[in-house]
Parts: sequence; C-alpha cells; structure tokens
Amino acid sequence: MAIHIVRLGTPRKKNEGIRIGTVRRPPRGVKKEHLATRDFYDTWLPNLAPGEELVKQALGAQTDKDWKTFERRYRAEMKKPESQRILELLATLSHTTSLAVGCYCENESRCHRSILRMLLEEKGARVV
Repeated sequence: MAIHIVRLGTPRKKNEGIRIGTVRRPPRGVKKEHLATRDFYDTWLPNLAPGEELVKQALGAQTDKDWKTFERRYRAEMKKPESQRILELLATLSHTTSLAVGCYCENESRCHRSILRMLLEEKGARVV
C-alpha cells in the first residue's frame, strides 16, 4: 500500500489503485466518461494543483532560481488548512490502500508533483 506519483495519461501500473488528478483543468478534448479509461484519472482533486498564476510561473521557470521561487510559493499555497487536511488524509490512506496522484507534465522534476511528493512524505505518507 502506498501513493504512486504518476504522469496522467500514461499506462497504469499494476496495483496503482485509484488515480487522482491534481491538476487545475481536465485534459482538453477528453470526454468526462473517458478520463479513467484513457488513464488520466478516476477522480479530480484540483485543490492540490497550483493556482492559475503559479501554473504559469512553473511553466515559465527556466532556471533553478525560478523553480525554487515556484516551489516556495506552491508550498505556501499548500499550507492552507484545507490543503493540509487533504495531504493528511492521503498520507493516512497510503498506509492502508494504494492510490496514485498525478499531473500531465512530462518531467516530474519540473512539475508540482515533485513537490507534492515531498509534502506527502513530510506528512508521513508511504510514497513509491
């Protein structure tokens, strides 16, 4: 049992569990009823996605300094009580069930999911 950090739209791994989309918007051109069958996500949780302005900042980050600024701001967003409760819930669930959280970005190291991985680990989640 653990949380898998995944790229949405990629083939599911064995025992991955339900997929949670931690993205601001659903994928373009994909009907709602096809999201799960096309390996995007089973349920959508935009509460863990960066805000719209932060998404733009992340996409435009070209240097390590730019990325660190994004990380600091995203972590600040995730300090809100509602975000903290969701992170704690996912961390607790990771000890009894398998699930996956993800985003569309190709490169995890320049995606909010790399920070989400750290935030979940900081809450005691089992992350693979």
